[in-house]
Amino acid sequence: MPAIRMLPLSQQLNCKSTIERAFEIADSGEADSLQKLRLLLGNEGYSTSLLTGPALLKQLRGRMAAPRQPD
Repeated sequence: MPAIRMLPLSQQLNCKSTIERAFEIADSGEADSLQKLRLLLGNEGYSTSLLTGPALLKQLRGRMAAPRQPD
């Protein structure tokens, strides 16, 4: 019988897709580059292999570069 793979706690609690979480991080200002974004996603247990394609990467770069509203 194959072993059951447990999701990291962050994914169990949030149940967000990798793409959804990538946009959240990009919008939050936590990452200023795709490299940093991938690092943060990986640290949370997400697979970064889904972050491909010129349209998606352009959208993420645009969101990371967008000015933020002060809190």
